[in-house]
Amino acid sequence: MGTGAITQYVDVAQLVLYLFWIFFAGIVYYLVRENHREGYPMDHDSGGVITGWPIPQPKTYRMANGHEVSIPNFQPETRPLLAEPAHSWAGAPLVPTGDTPMLDGVGPGAWAERADVADVTFEGEPKLVPLRVASEYGVVSSDTDPRGLDVYGADGEVGGQVVDLWVDCAENLFRYLELQVGDRRVLLPMNFARVKRNGVYVGAILGHQFADVPGTKQPDLVTILEEEKIQAYYGAGTLYAEPSRLEPLV
Repeated sequence: MGTGAITQYVDVAQLVLYLFWIFFAGIVYYLVRENHREGYPMDHDSGGVITGWPIPQPKTYRMANGHEVSIPNFQPETRPLLAEPAHSWAGAPLVPTGDTPMLDGVGPGAWAERADVADVTFEGEPKLVPLRVASEYGVVSSDTDPRGLDVYGADGEVGGQVVDLWVDCAENLFRYLELQVGDRRVLLPMNFARVKRNGVYVGAILGHQFADVPGTKQPDLVTILEEEKIQAYYGAGTLYAEPSRLEPLV
């Protein structure tokens, strides 16, 4: 028998190869199982639920604010589904059925049930705050200060006026513009805004639709859940703001 041989048919290299296969299969199983930690059970198109396999045992995470979250928790979805399939076949896209499609939480307007608490910095302070609170921040002199500028929707109509900017204290950049819309204030994500010297332009929604942007419970604080709903509203506008956006491109 040659060097490394254990028997006439088995040697060390062969055993190492088998061990690698077992190890690799274990890694694949572990990753697939951890991938099923969230999002299950799912509703099946034809009725019933999809539980997923394999489902890991619940793991408890201690959050930065001291709360504990166990995942998976198998909590059922409590939000009513304001949508119906566009066609009878399985996998058909959902069509909003509510009075305001952009608030129905469907398609590009979908949002997750995140924690209704404000995101915080490493020091435990609110991460997103307006400049009236974070007075140590400001707009660089070489850039356009949008405060006081009108905000125009995709139809060219004025939807509101910029009254403040919200800064991300952890990343040192602006996340939102705060708008005065009638008698209420709403937030506009910077990634949906185009700031120019003569105004702020938004292509996602129309001028009159700024009035329905989800608000915040506190004037100087936005929670993670509120951010989800705000971002979802503008995202939904890219498809539902006007009927022509639902039509094929060609």
